[in-house]
Amino acid sequence: MEMEAADAGAGELEVVVFPWLAFGHMIPFLELSKHLAARGHAVAFVSTPRNLARLPPVPAGLSTRLRFVPLPLPAVEGLPEGAEATSDLPPDKVGLLKKAMDGLADPLAAFLAAGRRPDWILHDFCHHWVPPIADQHKVASATFLIFQAAFLVFVGPRWANTAHPRTEPEHFAEAPRWIPFPSTTFFRRHETQWITDAFRTNASGVSDMDRWWQVLEHSRLTIHRSCEELEPRMFGLLSDLFRKPAVPAGILLPGASDGLDEDHWQSTSGGVARPQVLRWLDDQPPKSVIYIALGSEAPLTPENAHELALGLELAGVRFLWALRKPAGTGSDDELLLPAGFEERTRDRGVVCTGWVPQVEALAHCATGAFLSHCGWGSTIESLSIGIPLVMLPFVVDQPLIARAMAERGIGVEVARDENDGSFDRDGVAVAVRRVMVEEQGKVFATNVKKLQEILVDQRRQEHYIDELEEHLRRYRDV
Repeated sequence: MEMEAADAGAGELEVVVFPWLAFGHMIPFLELSKHLAARGHAVAFVSTPRNLARLPPVPAGLSTRLRFVPLPLPAVEGLPEGAEATSDLPPDKVGLLKKAMDGLADPLAAFLAAGRRPDWILHDFCHHWVPPIADQHKVASATFLIFQAAFLVFVGPRWANTAHPRTEPEHFAEAPRWIPFPSTTFFRRHETQWITDAFRTNASGVSDMDRWWQVLEHSRLTIHRSCEELEPRMFGLLSDLFRKPAVPAGILLPGASDGLDEDHWQSTSGGVARPQVLRWLDDQPPKSVIYIALGSEAPLTPENAHELALGLELAGVRFLWALRKPAGTGSDDELLLPAGFEERTRDRGVVCTGWVPQVEALAHCATGAFLSHCGWGSTIESLSIGIPLVMLPFVVDQPLIARAMAERGIGVEVARDENDGSFDRDGVAVAVRRVMVEEQGKVFATNVKKLQEILVDQRRQEHYIDELEEHLRRYRDV
């Protein structure tokens, strides 16, 4: 069927969204899709069948304007059957998932050619082949980035990296020369290996940095899950660096009701399931519990898990730990924890494996702090609820987020060895007690409450979507 262009004068936009195959990306893309659909725009959410089946349900009122388009993932040698998201894989297989995703180029082109031509396709950081396909079909393309905006500033455009080459790890242990104001946007020496690796070709045949630069150079604008209040001065700088509008879309918080059902619950602590976890929190004094979650893909080794556990024990505070099994461990959950740990801490702590309702746990009146890997999504959730942070960052933008939050007086990092990045039980205990027990914790709590009041201002957040709509209309025909 021959495509017909969307009526440029119509109020409704036709938008295709296509996130990277990771749930930390798909969920913000879904939230942006819901915001656009709620304003009357038609949105097609593209991903693989198994990923679409695992997304939270969409409100019934949006079902006519938000549809899901499955594109089967091609088989790639070495990629396990049924693996369609990063959470299905160990980190060393993610390059193969990118290679498989690259095989979706022809199916995406066929989808774009099959019906009414969309106005926009909003894609992720690694879809370097999408803008040329969009151009071929006369569809405007933009990159939606779910990372901290400061991270993109740190990466910088190709021209800035050519002018100021960074070839050694130590080059990434200082703020880039193109940031014209004092900044904590840098990595520590032990954190630089992963970003130097990003400049190297991986199993997909393309380096992550080449993917970034290609999508950014061919996008009409960049869209960011962030806001000026959270990252002042960054969006003007991004617009100057990449020579196109950098548009904050607001924090795009998922609704607390978006989650999995009770069948997804497991526990190592007396069969605790979802209702019991929250009831356990009901029985704790106000602000007495630290919630611990390091994301679904943090490279937490068994040794890390042991030191973290022993640090919690030394700190002497109540805790709820959502513990994900580290890669490479056996099937015995007890191997994750030091011998006797659960018995010694049973009167003040709960350890759960599997999925935990994080928003509900953080928002509970018994929760006083969040020990986090500082993923951007988890950080936004914590700030919007008004919970100070104990920070244990690992990779990607997490260390930069931790620096920024520490600078704002919202929490403290767990001390690490500067050479190898290791941490121990004493460092964990010191950081936890600073936030949960000592007087400084009151300062952290006050600071985060002030920021919370700004971030949960619905009128302010809706204004960011207004601005995004305006940019999508203005730049679709450029």
